[in-house]
Amino acid sequence: MGLNFVLLLVMVATNILSLYHLSSTVQSPNPPPPVPVPDHLLRQLNTIRATINHLTRHNPSSSSTTAEPSSAVPRDLILHSQIGPIASSCHNHPDLLHRYMNYTPFSTCPYDPDLQETLILNGCHPLPRRRCFSRTPSKPPSSLPLTHFPTSLPDSGVIWNKYSCKSFACLSQNNPTGFDLNAQRSSLQKYTSELDLPLTQFMQLAKSANSPIRLGIDIGGGTGTFAALMKKSYNVTMLTTTMNVNAPYNEAVALRGLVPLHVPLQQRFPVFDGTMDLVRCGRAVNRWIPLSVMEFMFYDVDRVLRGGGYLWVDRFFSKAVDLEKIYGPLIGKLGYKKVKWAVANKTDPSGLKHGEVYLSALLQKPVSKS
Repeated sequence: MGLNFVLLLVMVATNILSLYHLSSTVQSPNPPPPVPVPDHLLRQLNTIRATINHLTRHNPSSSSTTAEPSSAVPRDLILHSQIGPIASSCHNHPDLLHRYMNYTPFSTCPYDPDLQETLILNGCHPLPRRRCFSRTPSKPPSSLPLTHFPTSLPDSGVIWNKYSCKSFACLSQNNPTGFDLNAQRSSLQKYTSELDLPLTQFMQLAKSANSPIRLGIDIGGGTGTFAALMKKSYNVTMLTTTMNVNAPYNEAVALRGLVPLHVPLQQRFPVFDGTMDLVRCGRAVNRWIPLSVMEFMFYDVDRVLRGGGYLWVDRFFSKAVDLEKIYGPLIGKLGYKKVKWAVANKTDPSGLKHGEVYLSALLQKPVSKS
């Protein structure tokens, strides 16, 4: 009997202590801090909020379509957003976008090439359409070159207002790499080092592999010399992507009778899947491009190349260690056949200082991918 009474007292005491502990925990004035929200979730939340704000501002519901648009948003921007998509990156630069769309409809467009380039280079591409008339040179050339390698390009085919140079002769003196057409032409036809791949050798390699070359894209092709050589020598049609950064590259390409594509490197190529025989990455494609942009670009190259088509990487430069650990494996993910893979030291002052190298590579896409 006494033992049972002692056990009963122990049980009651234990329960009382448990209740006291629970009550002190619930009533504690210093509760544990909440679990912090990860940064990536906060960024996603901000993106969702921005998207909702955009939809409510630029795609009003049917009940509010009769309301007057906000004075801060150009009327034509609202109209365009209802009939066509606007690139998501445009909304990251609303002030620039509003300036671009703030014009008088059915009149002459503002002369704002710098504004357009800034928007495009920041990912706002394609730009919204505008209902205005584009400016043209005041005295257009009376005749256009009939050859892809004219002795000179007509200065009157360009609006020079935004450029420090006011003629192609000036550009040739100050930027011979881009505007001395003959100098760049010779560099594509001669073999002076292991980095070179003359066009004759490339076309012979393609012929030996029974892979005809008819259509292609030259990424960052400057004034279009590669496209001009391919057209003149082999009747191959090349599209040249280029931007008017400090010089009228697009006009130069067009004046040579070639097709310029005014698109940035981060833009999806405006051609259909599996239609290109060749994609060449010129010197504009280098280590200064963000890695994620480069990765998406290479996979878009794969999208447009047909089976058996070629990716030509011409003098890509980076630090030697980065080529080995980053860019080489990135290109290797494509699973292409290495027809040529040549690496050599970059011997200019910058290359020597930073341990940089050049890569020239010719890669062939597998004929079939399932």
